[in-house]
Amino acid sequence: MTTPVLLQHYIDGEWFDGDADALVSISPAEPDVTVAHGRAATVDAVDRAVAAARAAARRWARTPAHERGTVLVRAAAIIESSAPRWGAELAREEGKTRGEGVAEVLRAAQIMRFYGGEGDREAGEMFASPRRGERIMVARKPIGVVGVITPFNFPIAIPAWKIAPALTYGNTVVWKPAGTVPLLAMRLAQALHDAGLPPGVLNLVMGGRAIGAGIADHPGIDALTFTGSTAVGRSLAAAGAARGVPVQAEMGGKNAAVVLGDADLDLAAEQVLAGAFRSSGQKCTATSRLIVTEDVADEFVRELVARIGKWTVGNPLDEQVDMGPVIDAAARTSIRAGVDEAIRQGARALCGQRSYEDGELATGFYVPPTVLELPDTGLDVWREELFGPVLAVCRAADAEAAFALADDSDYGLSAAVFTQDLTRALGALEDLDVGILHINSESAGADPHVPFGGAKKSGYGPKEQGRAAREFFTHTTTVYLRGGRSIT
Repeated sequence: MTTPVLLQHYIDGEWFDGDADALVSISPAEPDVTVAHGRAATVDAVDRAVAAARAAARRWARTPAHERGTVLVRAAAIIESSAPRWGAELAREEGKTRGEGVAEVLRAAQIMRFYGGEGDREAGEMFASPRRGERIMVARKPIGVVGVITPFNFPIAIPAWKIAPALTYGNTVVWKPAGTVPLLAMRLAQALHDAGLPPGVLNLVMGGRAIGAGIADHPGIDALTFTGSTAVGRSLAAAGAARGVPVQAEMGGKNAAVVLGDADLDLAAEQVLAGAFRSSGQKCTATSRLIVTEDVADEFVRELVARIGKWTVGNPLDEQVDMGPVIDAAARTSIRAGVDEAIRQGARALCGQRSYEDGELATGFYVPPTVLELPDTGLDVWREELFGPVLAVCRAADAEAAFALADDSDYGLSAAVFTQDLTRALGALEDLDVGILHINSESAGADPHVPFGGAKKSGYGPKEQGRAAREFFTHTTTVYLRGGRSIT
């Protein structure tokens, strides 16, 4: 058993202990094991963090883009070299497997490196003018001090894909991570500190809802980026609109996988399994709805359930384990209640109905991978996000009906379609209103060089990642350039 790590906050380039309530990170696999501990910050610390960020903003904005990028590239190297150790800490703190944890840390390094190269890409646009002797330039400038509020499920990757573009475009940051994963937040801040980030450019303040509210409502915050539930995201968007502050919110998902009769069923089963149950289903892009056409439904569902039966659920630090626990006891209780209600409403459990009743799986926050076949789409589980390893299955008569079922949702983050027919694949692009569409791959997954975000209730404001991030983290100044008298 490792010694718990001391948690500290980071403001104006200095690490310090909190002096509010206890801040404890426990292992969801072994709830009696403390991973990290310290004390939360007070709301007064938010004021200090914002003041530090505002004081650093002008100098950081005027730092050449290549210099800003160099800091991110150095941070990427630190993160990459730390991946084995930090990946294990991530698995211990959040519950995804060690392999997934290491991969997430490496993804954070990849994100840092991508945005570290922003100084070598175009930074504005030049237009012709209708007037002689003049050119029109559109320059991009940082938006100012950005409040960043991040969730538990990707404790280093999601912060990286918000903080890296914020920094590379010249903004300063005040960041609150989820209270369940403070250790990985501290690791990311350490990497940027050790890479030479100037004081005040990044400020990490950990604590509960009061800290998040203190950031969201602070008059010194110029923009707010958030990932989490739709309810909280919408409340932040409303509060931001009331104050004239731009908000970027990535919210819930109820993502569908559609398996058509001509699909490669082995590939589809492999990908649906990964999309639904990797990270214990705790991804906003996880597959939580499965639609299979009648001609292959029996065969496909049978194969999927057989594959689930071969999965190993257990301590995420065990290399042989395929799926770990969910984040905490409240999540486990909520997911179990959702499954029970689905069965009460008429769902048939094909696997995973019974909870773990003894051994370490009963002690930890484990939920079995669960597949529910539904009689129709009127059940709550078809529409409400459980955020756990639960897959609801419905059958469709044909491709047209399948696409209609997939699109019948308030959410529109991600979808996966399995088919060998190019015409049907193109039809999915037309029929499914989602921000991300996978053809013959799982619904989960995102790359840092392309836009990420959802439609409908899944997203608010500009997309994240890639060059799309500029739309949120910068604003434009249109400059009319004329030198002296007009040229005749």
